[in-house]
Parts: sequence; C-alpha cells; structure tokens
Amino acid sequence: MISDSLDYLRTGEGWERTALIGGLLAFFSFLLVPGFLVMGYLLRVLRATMHGDEADPPVFDDWTAMGVDGLKAFVISLVYGFVPGVVLAAAFAFGFAGLASGSDAGALTGGLVLLVGGLVALLLSLAAAYVVPAAILNYAATDRLGAGFAVGELTPMLVDRTYMTAFAYAFVIALGVGVLSGLLNAVPLLGAIAAAFVGFYAGVMVAYIYGTSYAEMRTVELQDDPVVDERAAA
Repeated sequence: MISDSLDYLRTGEGWERTALIGGLLAFFSFLLVPGFLVMGYLLRVLRATMHGDEADPPVFDDWTAMGVDGLKAFVISLVYGFVPGVVLAAAFAFGFAGLASGSDAGALTGGLVLLVGGLVALLLSLAAAYVVPAAILNYAATDRLGAGFAVGELTPMLVDRTYMTAFAYAFVIALGVGVLSGLLNAVPLLGAIAAAFVGFYAGVMVAYIYGTSYAEMRTVELQDDPVVDERAAA
C-alpha cells in the first residue's frame, strides 16, 4: 500500500505543477489560508480515492471551494484537539503554581499534577490523533460537518481492522517524514522549503491510504448488508 501511495501523485498528468503548488502552500501554511488550501486538496484526494479513482489525482483549481473545505477539516481537527489542549494547559497552570508555592508539600503536589496531567493529555492526544482521520473521512464522504462528530457512524470505522492498518501505515509515514524533516531543517531556509515539499507529498500519500482503505471498508460493508444482497437477488 505504501508503494502505491508513493506512486499515486505521479500518475497524474502535470503532477510536477501540483507538487510545486502544494509544496509552496505547505511552506506558507503558517499564514493559515495556504494551510486550508492544502487540507482542501487532501480532501479531494480522499474523495477521489474513496470512490475508486486512483488513476487521476486531483489538481489545484476552484480555490474558494478548496479553501472552505480545508477550513472545515481544520475545525474538525481543532475540536478534537481542544480537550487535550485544555488538560495540558490546566496541568501546567496548577503544576507550576504548586512548584512556585515555596512549600515542600506544594512542590510535591505541583510535580504530581504536572506528571499526571501531562500523561493524561498525552493519552488524549493519541486518542484524538486516531479519531481525527476517521472524522475527516466521514465528513469527506458526506459533505456534512456534523458527520465528523457522529459517534454512531465513526465507531464502526474506528474498530475496523482496515482502518487500524491504514492508521499504522500513516503513522510510519509521519514518523519517517518527521525524521527527514528534522535532518533537512538543519540547513537554514532551503531545508525548511524542502521539508515543506516532503510534507505535502507525504500528506498525499496518507490521504491516498485512508481513501482507498475507506473504499475497502465500504465494499465489505455493502457485501455484508442483507438489504443490498436482497436487492441484488431481485
């Protein structure tokens, strides 16, 4: 699957232009709007691959719709990241208050709050990282922002072995890109630019993996649906 995702973008005509635009937008993603455009493009990759179109990668066009799409995906990610962020902020606030109290008991309590709160925030962050791709997949499939928070629709996906495998592949890619980006960033500016292009390409790979995995899960779901079987028999 990783090899297929690596080749996916290059199957499109004029893929160099797509990679160039995507890399530049990724480099300027700190300005937010370019980041929304990148996320919007990745949503197009998700939609294309989840519908079985693996031979014709999308291109950058209809910028307004793409930006709005990316903004919605960002909102979904932000909501899921809110709780871990609040827990971590509270742990730091109360923990450092205890450490600065000047008493041994306060320092001990503050240290424990920092340790436990940080651990809880880490676990919640890992859970959010696992759920967010499924939430965005469900949004991409339905075009409903609320679908990203539909627990009843997300739960079957989250416990599906195909989704777990896709998450594992995506994690490996993210880990590799993180290491490579760290090495590239050792070179001022040029390294950061190169890392942005690597990050965009990796994002396309991950979107391909999740999109094709969703298509596989959907196919299995339809095959197991007795209503579909009855219609086919009729």
